[in-house]
Amino acid sequence: MTDSFNTPSTVDPRLLEVLVCPVTRGRLDYDRAANELVSKSAKLAYPIRDGVPIMLPDEARVLD
Repeated sequence: MTDSFNTPSTVDPRLLEVLVCPVTRGRLDYDRAANELVSKSAKLAYPIRDGVPIMLPDEARVLD
């Protein structure tokens, strides 16, 4: 038994069109390899867990 129906492999492109960085209200880029949404202006990467973007600044990874 697999969970292929329950685990999305990508983020819905329509969702990416409406999401913005909660810190800067700027655009986010999807990093498929890291499975993160990246805010270049805030230098933060928000994780995506089980297909759900975690848009909390405290959960974001700081970019160098």
